[in-house]
Amino acid sequence: MIDLAIDGAVAHITLNNPDKLNALDEQAVRDLGDAYAEAERAGVRSLVLTGEGRAFCAGRDISGVDPRDDDVMGYLDGLVTPVLQRMASFPAPTFAAAQGACLGVGLGLLIATDVVYVADTAKIGSPFAALGATLDSGGHALFVERLGAHRTLDLIYSGRLMSGSEAVTAGLFSQAMLPEMVHEATLAAASRAAQGATAAFVASKRLVAALRDERLGLWQSMRQENAAQAALCDTDDYREGFAAFQEKRPPLFEGH
Repeated sequence: MIDLAIDGAVAHITLNNPDKLNALDEQAVRDLGDAYAEAERAGVRSLVLTGEGRAFCAGRDISGVDPRDDDVMGYLDGLVTPVLQRMASFPAPTFAAAQGACLGVGLGLLIATDVVYVADTAKIGSPFAALGATLDSGGHALFVERLGAHRTLDLIYSGRLMSGSEAVTAGLFSQAMLPEMVHEATLAAASRAAQGATAAFVASKRLVAALRDERLGLWQSMRQENAAQAALCDTDDYREGFAAFQEKRPPLFEGH
């Protein structure tokens, strides 16, 4: 159900249960976390997450769930949140290609990914009004930050789903494009990133996470930037970048 393939410096993780729109049960969430751990051990320099079939991920697989004894905290807090945190802290640039339904936990997977390209026809939002449940996996934080409180609650109360184009226009994700272009564009972006200065990319990733999670001000963020730049001075890629600039040639980064 969770497929991992490593092609050179790029890891490819695929949600592969198209008959269920790649909905995730408990074991699938565990397997997804294991795939990220294996990709990290392999030392890849970028990672691509995709969903097989007509949907990226429709959320949790509730087909066999009895709400009377459902361990919601065990699934969300015990399984999903740690995997999303692992994804978000992956030590290389991460990319996702999303089409069709991107809902619930599926939306959370996108939130935990660095760069997200979506089909313009993708469906993004909170479908939980019809279930008597609430938006989870970080959806409230993302929507309030990008859409504001009023638009967030309008989406939640109505159950209306945004298109991929609308979501990108609202600043939720990176780029929207025709469905047939999403996968190829995402792979190309990941391939380019895998040839870049990985340590510098990870430094920026951590700076962005600190701005988001710690709500840093300008000068606090600048101090962290300065410290990150000073640390990068000791890397081979930093020295290579300067040498390439001075010698008027393309840099050849090794990722360290």
